[in-house]
Amino acid sequence: MRIDPMRCPLQPAPAPRLPGDLAIWFIILIEMATFGLLFATFAVVRAQNLALFEASQGLLDARRGALNTWLLIGGSGCVVLAVRAVGAGARHAGVGWLLAAQGCGLAFLVLKGDEYARKLSAGIDIETNVFFTLYYILTGFHFFHVVAAMAFLAWLTLQTGRGRYGPGKVHALETGAAFWHMVDLLWIVLFPLVYILR
Repeated sequence: MRIDPMRCPLQPAPAPRLPGDLAIWFIILIEMATFGLLFATFAVVRAQNLALFEASQGLLDARRGALNTWLLIGGSGCVVLAVRAVGAGARHAGVGWLLAAQGCGLAFLVLKGDEYARKLSAGIDIETNVFFTLYYILTGFHFFHVVAAMAFLAWLTLQTGRGRYGPGKVHALETGAAFWHMVDLLWIVLFPLVYILR
C-alpha cells in the first residue's frame, strides 16, 4: 500500500523547551558569572603565590572533598529521579527521592561544617593567609547555596506531598532541579580548583 505524502504531512518536531522557570536561568547565569569571577581571582592569586597555595592545600582533606562531590552528584541523581517519578504519577516515590536528595545535601553540610570546625580549632581562619581567605570565601559562598537549594527542595517536597504536582505538572520541580544542578556543577569546579590543582 502506497502512502500519499500529500495526505500524511510530516509532523513538525516539538520546539525544544527549557525546563523550569526562565527566571531561575537568569539567576543561574548571574551565580555562574559571580563564581566564575571568584574562580578566576583564585587562579590569578594562586599563580602569584604558588608555593604558599601548594603548602596550604596540603592542609586540606581531599578525600573528604571527594566524598562531598559524590554526595552532591548523588543528590542531583535523586532530584532527576524525583522529577521523573512525579511526572509519571508516582508522587510518593517522588517525595522519597526529594528527601534522599536533601539527605545528600545535609550530609554535605555536616562534613563541610566539620571541616570548618577542624580548621578553626587548629587556628586556621580567614586571616591565616591569602589561600585560606579565598578558601573560606569560595567554599562558604557555596555552602550557603547548598542551604538555599535544600530549603527550595524542602518546600517542593511539602508541595509534592500535598499533591500539587503530577503528570504534566512538574514545572516547579524542574525549577528546583535546575538550581540544585547549578550548585552541584559549581562544586565540581570548586573541588579540584581548591583541593587538587597543583
